Amino acid sequence: MGRTALYLDPVPFRRAEIQLDPDAVVVDMPDGRRRRYQLDGCTPVALDGFVAQDVDDSTRVHNRTRIQRRFVRMLVLERGDLRHVLITPPEQGAVAPNVVRVPEAPSEAAIIDVRAWDAVSDWVLGGGRLGAFAIADLARLVQVASSSFAIVIGQAAAHRALELTWIAISPLRGGALDIPTSLAPLVEAARQSPRAAEALVAALAYVAGAKRPRHR
Repeated sequence: MGRTALYLDPVPFRRAEIQLDPDAVVVDMPDGRRRRYQLDGCTPVALDGFVAQDVDDSTRVHNRTRIQRRFVRMLVLERGDLRHVLITPPEQGAVAPNVVRVPEAPSEAAIIDVRAWDAVSDWVLGGGRLGAFAIADLARLVQVASSSFAIVIGQAAAHRALELTWIAISPLRGGALDIPTSLAPLVEAARQSPRAAEALVAALAYVAGAKRPRHR
């Protein structure tokens, strides 16, 4: 079947792959280029934007193309004179009417999956502090982390799990120590992510070597 005005076949934009370090975001572009964005001293900003795309319109004379704007989420990393932009996939965004004024994403912006964009934006907008993350947030973050950073995240998740369970077994609460339940988000992530699996191993090793606090 050919294209119609109601049923257009959106062409997926080519994705970039990212890898997060504590102080940098490494981006592998679809054309093979690698970019490294230093986070130290950068100013992050998240905002709505749009990407313009030529779309064939069979309802027009001579099948002319028209410009379609699609909403994206933009993460802007500014550091001195440098300005880097990460955006969500345009073909997954709603069509943006021309009357809505939002900035246009630059053509060199890196397009990354929504889950990766959420994880990276939470990290940089939160100031890069693992202590501010819940275990579920850490499980999401570790899936875009480098191998070395995944170990650090796993240890942070273990520390948070120990805190939760030690509170549960305090004399005033009378609960039971249940590390597996506390680490459940990381366990689930490890089933589909090699990085999360590395973090889980690090977390379990951290738990095994941890000393239970004495209650007085």
